[in-house]
Amino acid sequence: MRVISVNVGKAVDAEWAGNLRRTAIDKATVEGRVAVRPNGLEGDERADQPNHGSPSQAVYVYAREDYDWWEGQLGRELRDGQFGENLTITGLDPQRALLGERWRIGDTLLEVSGPRVPCVVFRNWLDEPAWVKRFTEAGRTGAYLSVVETGHVGAGDAIEVVHRPEASVTVAESFRAYHGDKELMRRVIAFPGHGERWDARAAKLLGEAG
Repeated sequence: MRVISVNVGKAVDAEWAGNLRRTAIDKATVEGRVAVRPNGLEGDERADQPNHGSPSQAVYVYAREDYDWWEGQLGRELRDGQFGENLTITGLDPQRALLGERWRIGDTLLEVSGPRVPCVVFRNWLDEPAWVKRFTEAGRTGAYLSVVETGHVGAGDAIEVVHRPEASVTVAESFRAYHGDKELMRRVIAFPGHGERWDARAAKLLGEAG
């Protein structure tokens, strides 16, 4: 289990980038060690702060194995960082990670906070027919991480799972909860370590009756 690529991007104007018309989804691989700050990697920007700017979305990871699967589905090559992730990893399935699970990478400590939910910017960036639907149905979402301890990361760093909480749900299960599975949503919000963005989603899905 290791990092194979560290990727950052600057926000740029783009007519196709939703209502904001600005995005930093185009990540480029960087060499050497990169500082991890409380709200993300040094040199990385997030244009859409309301939807992508929370500390629970500080670092996005995607697995090379999932890219390889998508290459077979799409019939095209996909480079590391193409889905906008900060860390391209191998040997670990992000969808099986638990909310609240903690990973030691380099001298940083990161905590799994939830799945990536595809949006119009992602769809337009990939330029694939029905991309949001296909990505959602595949469930190969990658995972967002929050920063527990700052430090530095680099390609080749081992990923050590140092904590797996009890009574949590996997990233894959939380993705299904987000898309309407009420029982799984109840499990998400029953977990003490769930992020605050889940409360708003739960309120919308479950209503006052919960």
